[in-house]
Amino acid sequence: MKKNLGAIPAVYPMPVLMVAAYDENEKVNVMNVAWGQICDNDKIILFIGEGKKTWLNIKASKAFTVAIADETHMDVADFFGIASGNKMDDKFERTGYHAVKSDKVHAPIIEEFPVAMECELLDILDTEHVSGIVGKIVNVKAEEAVLSENGKVDPMKLHALMFDQFQNGYYTTGEKVGMAWNAGAELMKK
Repeated sequence: MKKNLGAIPAVYPMPVLMVAAYDENEKVNVMNVAWGQICDNDKIILFIGEGKKTWLNIKASKAFTVAIADETHMDVADFFGIASGNKMDDKFERTGYHAVKSDKVHAPIIEEFPVAMECELLDILDTEHVSGIVGKIVNVKAEEAVLSENGKVDPMKLHALMFDQFQNGYYTTGEKVGMAWNAGAELMKK
């Protein structure tokens, strides 16, 4: 029997995304975003509250990067979620991490995170119930160490972090248990 848990954000897993943008002085700011998702083949949506430092930077610069946080960099990824760029002027510098300018969009790529999407701002959603950033993914960069033999990102090598809203925990991707568009194929034959 199911037990009532109340109104909680009960989607699992949630990605741990590092969203980076420049401010008006080319200063790097990064925030941890769990509420984000691919919304088309070349688009991503990030649900970022209006007024956050990164939200303001993206609005002004019209570009951003989204890195997939991994187990090796969990401490800094968590810090980027705890610390506010509006309150801590040296947030990025405290980590000792390094940023390089994207050659595709006007945004920083954080070198330590193994996969980064370079995005152009398409739209800002600002309604009574949602604040979101929609970006066009113009390129993805990935370290060779996380690529499979076919040149694609391998989840088993990436060790991407997943956020669990139920227990407030971080987990990593696990073993492959099936193939998409194949596991349910037998039911199509009925």
